[in-house]
Amino acid sequence: MEMKKRLTLELRNKKPGEVKELVLDNCRSDDGKIVGLSSDFENLEFLSMININLLSVSNLPKLNKLRKLELSDNRISGGLEVLAERTPNLTHLNLSGNKIKDINTLEPLKKLPNLHSLDLFNCEVTMLINYRESVFTLLPQLTYLDGFDADDQEAPDSDPEADGDGLEDEYENGEGKDFLLMFFFFFFLGNNFFPSV
Repeated sequence: MEMKKRLTLELRNKKPGEVKELVLDNCRSDDGKIVGLSSDFENLEFLSMININLLSVSNLPKLNKLRKLELSDNRISGGLEVLAERTPNLTHLNLSGNKIKDINTLEPLKKLPNLHSLDLFNCEVTMLINYRESVFTLLPQLTYLDGFDADDQEAPDSDPEADGDGLEDEYENGEGKDFLLMFFFFFFLGNNFFPSV
């Protein structure tokens, strides 16, 4: 599906200014550029354009409120200064699976003071010696690179179900404890009454 058509579908009769999240993954971009997206999407906070054959972000409009930008699995090799100019409040940027080969390509990201998380998985740049140290030195505002901080501590998952918070709450409220007790009871009971042969 073409990008313009997908944009129309995603809007679902809303005005661009009412949209806070926009997912355009797996659609077709014309000539490797962003098409149909305009600065009318002034309240956009999350934009995902995964695997749309992008070569460049030069057509990205000014999106002052954009915080999270997903651009993985494209063919972007540079031109990141556009992000500093048009998405000044970006906090998360995913460039995994693009054609980024050297550290200098990331230099424009220095101008994004709020950028805390950057993903470059499966980019050639990750193969460079001292890659992690070099990126953290170049971009001191970063907290996480490829999901880990400078001390190799993993970034916390923002999805409460994924990190088990929901389960913890059940046990704190007393729910689920009965199941646990029954499990241990049958486990130990089973081992005592059914000795291994």
